[in-house]
Amino acid sequence: MDGNGISIIVPLYNEGENVRRLVSAVEMALDVVEDWELITVDDGSSDDTLKRLHEEQSHRPYMKVVTYLRNKGQGNALKAGFKAAKGDVIVTLDADLSYDPKDIMRLVEPLQTDRLLDIVIGSPYSRGGRTEGVPFFRLFLSRGANYLLGFALPGHLRTVTGMFRAYRRSLIDCLDVQADGKEIHFEILSKALATGSKVIEVPAVLRGREAGKSKIHVRGAIVSHLLFSFFERPAILFEIIGSILLVLGLVSGVYIVWLWQHSELDPTRPLMLLMALLILVGSIVLSFGFIASQIAEVRKEVYRVQRENLDIKRHLENKQNGESS
Repeated sequence: MDGNGISIIVPLYNEGENVRRLVSAVEMALDVVEDWELITVDDGSSDDTLKRLHEEQSHRPYMKVVTYLRNKGQGNALKAGFKAAKGDVIVTLDADLSYDPKDIMRLVEPLQTDRLLDIVIGSPYSRGGRTEGVPFFRLFLSRGANYLLGFALPGHLRTVTGMFRAYRRSLIDCLDVQADGKEIHFEILSKALATGSKVIEVPAVLRGREAGKSKIHVRGAIVSHLLFSFFERPAILFEIIGSILLVLGLVSGVYIVWLWQHSELDPTRPLMLLMALLILVGSIVLSFGFIASQIAEVRKEVYRVQRENLDIKRHLENKQNGESS
């Protein structure tokens, strides 16, 4: 591969039942593309996933298998795939075929026509997208999580948790991605948007899993989504709590005035103290929200500086490699 093609990265953990279907589907979808590669990352599977991957790889020169012994999480698997990829466009895909590989080129084509574009997301929740055969509880969690995280991120994105995306390689090389779990999808979007990257969504179809078992841990997913939302926009929580306390303080004040006007105010009751505490604590919490929002802005500026530094480093390395050759 000469570096100008497409790299398809698929993390797998105990997906032995889906390996053959996955490889065949990707092969059919990319049949019209000249320069592409399939990078499968075995994330320490305990079933026969690795064996089946090697069987498929044996007669497919475009296929690579990256593996390690211990399960380290989807984020770590994607980072291993990013490191092994050679293409200037990187597509990440779920191993369970919840998104049809036939739609890969729908994600790639906008990157090929718009040089300012950095990320294209396959979205079942944007106009024209849909879901098919997804269990109600999973769909409920997915919609709720994407709404919450989309609200926390700029850009009004409707699908934030999905892996079906196409990235420009130059963006991935310039982001210092740290997450080892599913949080990597939020982290990439957060840092990309903070550095001014252009992100769009295209309609996609999300389907229910046909084989294998889901690896989603509901409690962990809910906690991570809430923590990320608070991390991304901490002022939201502080503003909500502070506003509630202030409103309660003002209502207490109005009630005190009403009691005073009707000569029913009892000076032995701690209403005045309660009102003062509610207003004081509410004001302090709102102040914390303002400080937190400023810290979030500073963090985003750090992301921008990191990307600029990594971009400069990459440019210098490419220049040195060109001169040495």
